[in-house]
Amino acid sequence: MLFASNTVLHAHNGTLLCLAIAMIAGLALSRLAKLVKLPAVTGYLVAGVLIGPYCLGALGELMGVNGIGFNTSEMVKSFGIISDVALGFIAFSIGTEFRLQDIKHIGKQATVIAIVQALAATLFVDIVLICMHFLMRDKLSIETAIVLGAVATATAPAATLMVVRQYKAKGPVTDILLPVVALDDAVGLVVFSISFGIAKTMFSGSLDVISVICNPLIEVVLSVGVGALLGYLFNLIEKCFKSNSKRLCLAIMFVIFAVAISSLEIQIGHITIGFSSLLVCMMLGTIFCNLCKEQAEIMEKTDKWTAPLFLLFFVISGAELELSVFTDWMIVLVGVVYVIVRAAGKYLGAKASSMLMKCPPNVNKYLGITLFPQAGVALGMSAIVAEAVVTGTIGADTGELVRNITLFAVLIYELVGPLLTKLALTKAGEIVPKATAEVAASPDDDEE
Repeated sequence: MLFASNTVLHAHNGTLLCLAIAMIAGLALSRLAKLVKLPAVTGYLVAGVLIGPYCLGALGELMGVNGIGFNTSEMVKSFGIISDVALGFIAFSIGTEFRLQDIKHIGKQATVIAIVQALAATLFVDIVLICMHFLMRDKLSIETAIVLGAVATATAPAATLMVVRQYKAKGPVTDILLPVVALDDAVGLVVFSISFGIAKTMFSGSLDVISVICNPLIEVVLSVGVGALLGYLFNLIEKCFKSNSKRLCLAIMFVIFAVAISSLEIQIGHITIGFSSLLVCMMLGTIFCNLCKEQAEIMEKTDKWTAPLFLLFFVISGAELELSVFTDWMIVLVGVVYVIVRAAGKYLGAKASSMLMKCPPNVNKYLGITLFPQAGVALGMSAIVAEAVVTGTIGADTGELVRNITLFAVLIYELVGPLLTKLALTKAGEIVPKATAEVAASPDDDEE
């Protein structure tokens, strides 16, 4: 019994030590990133790579020492709950940007831009990869090309939000950017479900209209409905507490509860009743910020509480990046094409739609560049494809290729995307130069 207790103790110590090293590495690399004028989120991601399974973690595995880094990919995945909760708070924060008075001005513009840029990315990737299929039939199937086109819709809200917060960006581009990124998730879910349904039909030869059309619509509608209900309840219960600390606890409780509910999935025949964590938490924040008079003060407290959580999230995300994808030349080739073509689709789609909606010139010019980052949602889509391989509804080659190319793209986009977002917002004049910002900043303000 004593031996068993000691073993558990050592395991807990190793986990805590790993988390402490992750935070130390994130803080250290964020300072280095600041010196070379890179966003802090880029430093966090690089820190994750350095202490991940391919660097410090590999050294620890070789020496038989646990806790000096993430020794294996399985160890990184064991911290998945941190990533889930962090994404919930990120979506919640983005939702609070949907204030009614703002939606009246940019709601229609954001909706049109979100739809057009997502569909443009899908169309560009589909056309180019299907053309590549005819050049390398034995390597790249049409099903794979169609699925990757759907994955191209997804934009990572986390990196975008962190850059906006770090540099306190304000202006027309920022105002429309956050709603577009939030709506992008809903559009991506529908496009992915339809495209993946088509790919499965091509593989099996049988068409299932219910799963292709109904499932994504049910997921979006239910997610929005549940999030709205939780936001209404949050507003009602918040009135019972006057203490700031109690209100902070309440906010944290509701976001975690929303994330937990989002993990539920019910199968009724061919119809899957599920939820999108990002949509549920986003709607929670939207309804709450429009009903609660004290929302600004509560969000200020919540933002400070989530700072170390977001740091860990990005370090863990960096550790999750699979450097092994660079060992296969075909993955690199298709991955490079995917990265370039998706970026072109996002940029041109955003530019064309913003011009159509008569947005300010800076929005037309710079918005598309801020939509390049890609991470959690895209990886979630690739995981769904991997699960379909197990059930036999999609080919193993398609599942493996989609997963590896998505990992390759995430690696590139997450390291380069935040920098491009910062440059675009700086060029748009929405990031105040440091010298000017220091004059207006309060003693408690911190760029990072």
